[in-house]
Amino acid sequence: MPKRNIKDLDVQNKRVLLRVDYNVPMSKDGAITDDKRILETLPTIRYLLDKNAIIILVTHMGRPDGKIVESLRLDKIAQRLSALLGKPVNKLNSVVGPDVTEAVANAKPGDIIMLENVRFLKGEKNGSEELAKKLAALADVYVDDAFATAHRPDTSVAGVPQFLPSAAGFLLQKEIDVLETVTTSAKKPFIAILGGAKVSDKIGLIKNLLIKTDAILIGGGMAFTFLKAMGYGVGFSLVEEDYLKVADEIIEAAKTRGTHLLLPVDVIVTNEIKTGSSHRIVDIEEIPADQIGVDIGPKTIETFEAEIAKANTIIWNGPMGVIEIAEFAEGTKSLARLIAARSGALTVAGGGETASVIDALNLQNDFKHVSTGGGAFLEYLEGKQLPGIEAIDSVD
Repeated sequence: MPKRNIKDLDVQNKRVLLRVDYNVPMSKDGAITDDKRILETLPTIRYLLDKNAIIILVTHMGRPDGKIVESLRLDKIAQRLSALLGKPVNKLNSVVGPDVTEAVANAKPGDIIMLENVRFLKGEKNGSEELAKKLAALADVYVDDAFATAHRPDTSVAGVPQFLPSAAGFLLQKEIDVLETVTTSAKKPFIAILGGAKVSDKIGLIKNLLIKTDAILIGGGMAFTFLKAMGYGVGFSLVEEDYLKVADEIIEAAKTRGTHLLLPVDVIVTNEIKTGSSHRIVDIEEIPADQIGVDIGPKTIETFEAEIAKANTIIWNGPMGVIEIAEFAEGTKSLARLIAARSGALTVAGGGETASVIDALNLQNDFKHVSTGGGAFLEYLEGKQLPGIEAIDSVD
């Protein structure tokens, strides 16, 4: 059943516990380097402010493992949100307790409270019913706008909705709507472009997409496991030896289903993965035994371009090469530009590295949707049920 969204929930003058994901990248000196996840929640926050709600924000930062880590406090996050909204954000130093209860009791309609990093408490990761009840007691209703955390069964994600009327915020609803379209009613031709290092991370995803797509284009380190399974020599390129049989099964399944599986036909190779190292383009039949594949080559880009040009639905996750090094990032950048130029298609991208490339090239507005989720994005496309979405009340 469809999940209830924020417009279906009575939030007028209510205390709203709003779960967000403000686990944003920070520099070593504590400065926020990418505030996309904060910006994406502003429509939900402004809607609640228009309804004179008291907003109680819950988020996590990093992996403190149930301990207080000073560098993972949320003061900088609260300051950034305050600047974006042009109004104060009352950041507390606790998640639950007397000081939190008092702050909420004294809050007025339109006030914003930010609780401390919820992962400072062990109960967040172990599904504590006690913590869920304490968080729920702070509010009248619960709104989830944290898609990037939707695949986690954490207490503030999947536990609290058991004790409060709940709904999806605008960001979470947008993610659900787009990915539901992709997985159930994608306009053909439908292609998936997958990169990144490991096949093992995406086996379930690939198998599910084989059923739904017309073509799957594979690059990045994971391509070399497939190429070796096909009998090519790949030198010292990254290969997951334990997954060669799985790769072969996927290749055969694609043939059986009639799904076009495209792998690189040429690659950039080098002796050493570092800036300034010598490198050259070779066909996949000619990868030297002592070298490493680090990016897709121009012939591969042309082959992928032909598929992209005729697709009406495109999903992309994962880089085509070692994007941390400029010389080995061109394949990924070329791919991003090609997808962005396909203005008539539903173009959807997800994953941290993928989104960072799109941002760096200033192509955000040329994609129909760039997901805020990495793991959640992949698991949704894999066909898994996400605890954070399942926990939200269904529409009556």
